[in-house]
Amino acid sequence: MATKRPAVDDPGAAGPPDKKLTRFDPAQLGNISSLEELDVKVLVFQNKKLCERIEQRRLAEDDLQRRVEQLEDRQRHDDAMLMIVNRYWNQLDEDVRVLLQRFDAETADDSEGETPETTSFLTLLSTWDKDELGQKLGQRVEFSKRAIGRLLQAFDRLVLRNERLQRALREHVLASATDSMADDEKPPAPPPPPPPPPPPSSETSATGGNDAVDMKKPKLEPDATGTTRGDSVDTKPDYLDTVVKKEPGASDSVHDDNNASDTNDCKLHSDSVDVKVPVGCTTNPSLIDILHMDLADALQQNKQLHQLVTQLHQRHHENTLKASELQDTVTAAETCNAELRNKVDDLEYDYEKADQRARKLDRRLADSLQKLRGYEEDPVVHEGGRTISGVSKNKFDEISAELEEQREFATTRLSELEKLSKDHHEALKEIEQLRMDLQHLPEHVIMDSSEYKCLQSQFSVLYNESMQLKTQHEETRNLLQTSKIGHLRHIEQMESDELTCQKKLRTELIQLEDTLAQVRKEYEMLRIEFEQTLAANEQTGPINREMRHLIQSLQNHNQQLKGEAGRYKRRLKEANAELSKLKSEGAAQEASKDEASMSSSSGTTTAGSTGAGTAPVYVPPKAEAEPVVLKKPDEDEKDFDVKDKGRSESEIIKDLRAQLKKNQDSQKEMKLLLDMYKSSSSKENRDKVQLMKAEKKARQEVEDLHNHIRKMQEAERKERRKLADDDALRKIKKLEDTISDLQKSLAAQKQRIKSNQIHKLLREEKDSSAEQVATLHGQVQAQNQVVRKLEEKERILQNNLATVEKELRYVCMRVCVCSLFKAS
Repeated sequence: MATKRPAVDDPGAAGPPDKKLTRFDPAQLGNISSLEELDVKVLVFQNKKLCERIEQRRLAEDDLQRRVEQLEDRQRHDDAMLMIVNRYWNQLDEDVRVLLQRFDAETADDSEGETPETTSFLTLLSTWDKDELGQKLGQRVEFSKRAIGRLLQAFDRLVLRNERLQRALREHVLASATDSMADDEKPPAPPPPPPPPPPPSSETSATGGNDAVDMKKPKLEPDATGTTRGDSVDTKPDYLDTVVKKEPGASDSVHDDNNASDTNDCKLHSDSVDVKVPVGCTTNPSLIDILHMDLADALQQNKQLHQLVTQLHQRHHENTLKASELQDTVTAAETCNAELRNKVDDLEYDYEKADQRARKLDRRLADSLQKLRGYEEDPVVHEGGRTISGVSKNKFDEISAELEEQREFATTRLSELEKLSKDHHEALKEIEQLRMDLQHLPEHVIMDSSEYKCLQSQFSVLYNESMQLKTQHEETRNLLQTSKIGHLRHIEQMESDELTCQKKLRTELIQLEDTLAQVRKEYEMLRIEFEQTLAANEQTGPINREMRHLIQSLQNHNQQLKGEAGRYKRRLKEANAELSKLKSEGAAQEASKDEASMSSSSGTTTAGSTGAGTAPVYVPPKAEAEPVVLKKPDEDEKDFDVKDKGRSESEIIKDLRAQLKKNQDSQKEMKLLLDMYKSSSSKENRDKVQLMKAEKKARQEVEDLHNHIRKMQEAERKERRKLADDDALRKIKKLEDTISDLQKSLAAQKQRIKSNQIHKLLREEKDSSAEQVATLHGQVQAQNQVVRKLEEKERILQNNLATVEKELRYVCMRVCVCSLFKAS
């Protein structure tokens, strides 16, 4: 039942809002002399307001309690209705199950058991969610549909079984007739004794292959007229005990009962019992007559049963139509009743508001009357011998004027309230009158009214439109079915693709895990090697630093040696220049020697003078030669670490120095001989010559020692060079080894970096494959959602169709009610 207010009210109800004739003035506290008096007046005012609010709350609680009781009564009524529906629904399922057990034992075996929805319907209904409610009730409806479908299938099986039995009997009769034509001269064999009746469970099953069919006719139930069929024939020939092959089972499709009965009647009439026996047949006529009679009785009974079923279906259809019409009338009356209830609720709401306002006015009127009485009774208060006027005359006049205004407002409000109460009573009377008219409305008035005929024409138009909508709904349902099948196929294909993709991903993941394990092993090996190389590098680090410093010092020393070689070249040029000078001096000395030999006869004075003159001549070479000899060890010491490139120049310098020394020695000897020749007679000169010879020898020994020392120093230098070269070669080899180790470590680090990159790539591929799997799952879920949405759309279309039908009925009933109101 609809309890909501209508969205659009009647045109008569919608009007301008009522004007408020009274206005509430703000509270006036009057003259205040202290804070305590202010607090007292404020507390009084607040207490007054709290009393009003408490009264309103009490009224609201009473109203809510009344509504709660109404809702509880409605809930009990709804629970009772649901229990009744559930009981009759369970009874229907139980009747269908019993019919299935009676028709066919196999379908009874396949029947489903009772579900908890059928046993405890109300408890489950209270626990179900709003979303689960439709699904659970749909499952129960599907159970009932399946049970009725099995019942119709069982009925079709029985009809087909009767046809097969009839066909088998006809074939056996024809076969026996042909056999009897061949054996017409032989006497007929006595019939065998009848076998025991078969059990009722020996009927052919719906899925069986070849079953033995007992052709003995069972005892018939009483027919519609009350007469019972006789017992089966005692005499049964041999050809009735043969095995008849059973045809394939009936199709699973459910046919309409009326069409099935009509088609079965046609088949039974076409396959009549008049089996013609060929000419010349001399078989036992009593057996054929008995068979004809039994078949005719069975056909007659079957026809009567089919007629009874069709009559029952017709009655059921008429009853359902009448029930639907009555239901439509009930729904229309309920909608009108709901509208009237909504109007009554609105009026009650307005009445409550007016009542609250009237109560406020009454309270204010009572307060004002009380104050007025107080002013009238005690105009002046005597206290302590002094007269204190309570209210001045002007104030009293103002208060009286306000009182008169309030009285006028109160009277006008009371008149308005009386008017509203009268209107309310009139409306209630009209509602009761309308209810009585609705309950006791004559039918001929409705049938003879022009509005009813218009409604009939409109109903025919709407009915045609509803039929068109039904056809469109069927088309949409077929389209949805085809699309659903296509989606299911597409989903199956996607599932197969997903399975293949999952298999591929599993194989790839297994391979990637194997490669990952190998890469991890290689990574561990490389890490161990890297740690070893780091330890080796930590040991060879200071050696490499020392080698770098040594190489730098050697490079600096080589540069210094190159500078010294340049200086030696300059000195060589200077020495060559000195040699040329010395050669010229030697030539001059030879010329002087010749002159001396020519003047050998000269005296001692000349000899002494020449001796004195020759002394300064031979001293400078000595003085010049001495620094050269003294400088040579220094130069040799400077040539300590000369490399292979400067060795040829140093050897040339040494040879030139040795030649220079020899020339100087020969020069000195020549000088001594010259002195000996000059001073052969003087003793002092002889002593000088001897001293010079001794000095020469000593010098020669010193030179030999110097040469030996020089040779030893050169040998030592060579050895030192060799040792330095060997050390440098060793250090270079070590450096090469360390460089090769570093290169190997760098290559290992590169391989590790590559392995790390490969590992990262494998991880990325794994993540991408996982994302692909997730996307595939998402696509499958999206397609499932699409299928669900399509199913929801189908349900929505069905609900829309039902709502359209309900709206059509509602419109029809509303038009009927409006016409009745107009007619009344």
